[in-house]
Amino acid sequence: MYRPVIFIQFLRYNFKGLSLSSILATIFFLSFISLSNGQTLDDVKTSKKVTKDFMDKRFGMFIHFGPVTLRGTEIGWSRNKEVSAEDYDILYKEFNPVLFNAETWVKTAKDAGMKYLTITAKHHDGFCLWPTRYSTYNVMYSPFKRDIVGELAAACKKYSIAFCIYFSILDWHDPDYPVHNPYDSTQNVSGNMKRFVSTMKNELREIITRYDPYMLWFDGNWEKPWTEQMAVDMYLYLKSFKKDIIINNRLGKEMAGLENKQIDVSKMIGDYDTPEQTIGRLNMDIPWESCITICNQWAWKPNDRMKTLKECVQTLVKTAGGNGNLLLNVGPMMDGRIEKRQIERLKAIGTWLSRYGNTIYGTKGGPYLSTDEYASTRKGARIFIHVFEKKSATLELSALPGVKIQKAYFINGNPVKFNQQPDQRIIIDLPETLPDKISSVIVLELDKNAEQIPVEENSK
Repeated sequence: MYRPVIFIQFLRYNFKGLSLSSILATIFFLSFISLSNGQTLDDVKTSKKVTKDFMDKRFGMFIHFGPVTLRGTEIGWSRNKEVSAEDYDILYKEFNPVLFNAETWVKTAKDAGMKYLTITAKHHDGFCLWPTRYSTYNVMYSPFKRDIVGELAAACKKYSIAFCIYFSILDWHDPDYPVHNPYDSTQNVSGNMKRFVSTMKNELREIITRYDPYMLWFDGNWEKPWTEQMAVDMYLYLKSFKKDIIINNRLGKEMAGLENKQIDVSKMIGDYDTPEQTIGRLNMDIPWESCITICNQWAWKPNDRMKTLKECVQTLVKTAGGNGNLLLNVGPMMDGRIEKRQIERLKAIGTWLSRYGNTIYGTKGGPYLSTDEYASTRKGARIFIHVFEKKSATLELSALPGVKIQKAYFINGNPVKFNQQPDQRIIIDLPETLPDKISSVIVLELDKNAEQIPVEENSK
């Protein structure tokens, strides 16, 4: 492998006219040569065993929380919009969620069947929910004066929930970050990105060494001051403290995001993709996690429309059917409580999972593409067909060449009649009334390992 300086000289000599930025991009994305100690991204990539453990969890809780709950507007994004920056930036002086109880939050996640929890330790507004030494804009300077991140970490450990931390790259409050108002570029400042990145590293080192998170969930990667080179350097830096910490792909610029686009994995910096407010595409090659709100807004909003139990469960099933995880978001109220109606909805999801969790946790997606009528997951020699609604007397599935169905039955044990001819569509007879109004699960027992069956075409 060429050393970075020699490689730059080599490219300049052979590819005259290339800019230095183009040369560096080539280094980072074609050769993966790092800027420190000769390491590459592949050298420190999270192990497949740890990544598989994460994907087997399938269901996690996202929590957006901060001083902005006092206004009931969106976290981060309402600064300079619904709430003036002057007002937004002093909300922390009133921030006192006296009814916050970390164990209640974590127990709510546990009862919902969730396996991990991700808290917005620092969102785009720059406010820190832990007592960082590197900024006075943190929870210890509010009336509350308690380490929310630390209390959640302890509660997650107690209830065997994997603890994860959300951290925004951009910070519209920090004077060193060049963008202070995304809605008006005339209000931006010169900033000092070198100093900003140094502070960011200090805060992240503090988080890793103090709270030992299972995963880091980055965001705010799209603005110009943050570069791909910075992302690679940060990934390597974080891995120097904890090699197998899981990191999402929002350090770099390549992600599915709101558009749910197909990504170029060769340009992805991180361990998994992050479609947002949409169910990701079936993908057996790239790990992914959809983050979706239980209501409409990420942060708490009075009387916000909440998704029905059917919507929540079928979203989880379709996500697992696409071989992805679901990070379902709640926004606690200004006093620190999660709304009772949200707790009840989450508990109902947990009740459904107590019956059907084996068809979600530790499964692979497919082999069929999810539709409005059904989704499928698989484990070992079984395929689980989740039937959402009965549109006709039978359910037709694509053929499974070379595979024989030995038995078919609902998860409650009632047998299901089916017709399977070699290399022809599978016809399953449905009862007059499906046994579950939300998602009835039919088990297909095969003579071969279902996980080896190729997925349907046009899945990616």
